[in-house]
Order: sequence, then C-alpha cells, then structure tokens
Amino acid sequence: MSRLALVLRHLDIAHLGNLEPVLRSRGYEVEYVDVAEVDVSAIDPAAADLVVVLGGDMGVYESEEFPYLRSEVNLLAARLGSARPTLGICLGAQLMAEALGGTVTKGPTVEIGFREVLVTDAGRDSPARHVAGVPMMEWHGDTFELPVEAQRLAGSAAYENEAWSIGDTVFAVQFHPELTGSMYEEWIVSGLEELGELGVSADDLRAEALQHGAAMEAASIAMFGEWLDRLPAAQAG
Repeated sequence: MSRLALVLRHLDIAHLGNLEPVLRSRGYEVEYVDVAEVDVSAIDPAAADLVVVLGGDMGVYESEEFPYLRSEVNLLAARLGSARPTLGICLGAQLMAEALGGTVTKGPTVEIGFREVLVTDAGRDSPARHVAGVPMMEWHGDTFELPVEAQRLAGSAAYENEAWSIGDTVFAVQFHPELTGSMYEEWIVSGLEELGELGVSADDLRAEALQHGAAMEAASIAMFGEWLDRLPAAQAG
C-alpha cells in the first residue's frame, strides 16, 4: 500500500529535487501543495503519512505580507503536537520551530554557497551523521530559537542551529539537502540581483557546485533515506 507525502511548497523552483526519488523508492506518493494558492487551514494536519515543508525566500515573521504562513504554523503546531512524521528544509525548519514556540529572526549574516556543517555528538547518532565533513549548500539569512523539546544535531560557523530533531519522527535542517545541479543553476539565475547586492559571484558559486555538488547529493540522499527508514518503527510505537 502506498503512503502519502504531502509537500508544502512556497516557490516553484524550491521543490523536492533529489529527495523525490528517495520518497518514491520507499512507496510514497508525492502531492505538492502550493501554499500561496490554497487554503492551508483546510488541510487535515494528521492525514498525510509524511509532511515535508520546503524552503522559500520569505521570512516567517513576514506573515502580514504572506498570510498563509500563519496557517502553516497552525497546521504544523497541530501535526507536531501529535508527533506525526514531518521534515522541514530551511524556511520549513524555521516554520516548524515557530510552531513549537520558538522565534524566527534575521540572522547575523546571509549565507549563500557551500559551507561545512558541524555535526554534534547527538547528530553523529542520527541521520545527520551523513553530512559530517561534507560542505552543504546554504541560502538563507534567518535563524531561530531551538524548540525546547528539540535535540540539536548540527550547527555551522555562522549559525548555531543547522539541524534538529524530536525523536525519530521530526527532522529539520537549515541547509538544502534537496538541491540538484540544475536546481542550483536555476536559483543562481533567479537570484542574480540579490547576489549582486551581496557581492557574491555567480561564477564562484558554480565552481563550488562542481567541487562539492556530487558529494552533497550523495550525503543528502543517504541522510534522508536513513531518516525515512526509521519511520515505520517509530510510527508503530
């Protein structure tokens, strides 16, 4: 019997990328929900076997401009309260933290490019262990308080909270494990104005991708696959 992965998407170019084949290989049907176009409050928070919350270029604190963010936070609060399997990526990780009582704010710097993720002792006993020593792609400028019940799995030189979990069913990362080479190029092209304002070279980003992209994708697929493989036992429990 197939299982349903409900994917909350904020931008067309920020999709599941290399994670979608991992889901499908484990029997999940993938259903995207473009949150700007639907009534998120009408979604049953417990119905899907898995909810994945993807990234976006808005901030959690910009709910006046993007009112669907409030609905997402409410949806996630209900889902996380019952420990239903949930994965958050970048903005998704921030929305999940907000739903659990944390506060999302602007960070000390904007990170764009491949950065080393520093895995904690707890992270080395989790699926996050796969990204230790592998530069992961970052594209964010916000940060968040770690939820009280969460376990910190990784940080970076600039940001303390890069990955966290609650038990085996809730997992969130600030970096972008979903990114493929073609997605990265699309992000670079669509973000040229921002890159110019920040003094970030598009050619340098492309060079980083050639150096680190393949290893990042392999580590990401291993991390996500291990997390999914832990879910059935966790759900049964």
